[in-house]
Amino acid sequence: MPDARVEVAVSDAPASTHGRDEIAILLAPHPGGSARPVSRSASGGELSRVMLAIEVVIAATDPVPTFVFDEVDAGIGGAAAIEVGRRLGRLARSAQVIAVTHLAQVAAFATNHLSVVKSNDGTVTSSSVRRLEGADREAEMARLLSGLTDSDAALTHARELLDTARGAA
Repeated sequence: MPDARVEVAVSDAPASTHGRDEIAILLAPHPGGSARPVSRSASGGELSRVMLAIEVVIAATDPVPTFVFDEVDAGIGGAAAIEVGRRLGRLARSAQVIAVTHLAQVAAFATNHLSVVKSNDGTVTSSSVRRLEGADREAEMARLLSGLTDSDAALTHARELLDTARGAA
């Protein structure tokens, strides 16, 4: 969201235990658009990215021990996904970050990459979690990129993303 504009509107409110101000975060996601309350106008993906940006800024002054993001990358790809991954990586310098993603561009910036797999034997549904490292991580990243488990081009791209993420650290 390179051209987005965020505003904070403060207005008077009836006195309560929460104070006398009403605060609204306004977002104009595109040039020329008017800023509207995020809570009513932002898509799920826009809302997630605005929250990520706010949390990155706040974490520098008021650290929270753990952040959980469930598909903060919904509806994006390419350069935007790399930037979300980079911002999550930056946030992870001062807090624990748990991010659920299906994008290799985001996963590349993880310090620990876990694969969660759900299975069903016809009677019981269970989930397993496995830490991915080395060739296993590259293979999973390639699968996320291409949907294929044996693509040389996807493996090359996965390695490139991992190198990019390491260079950003």
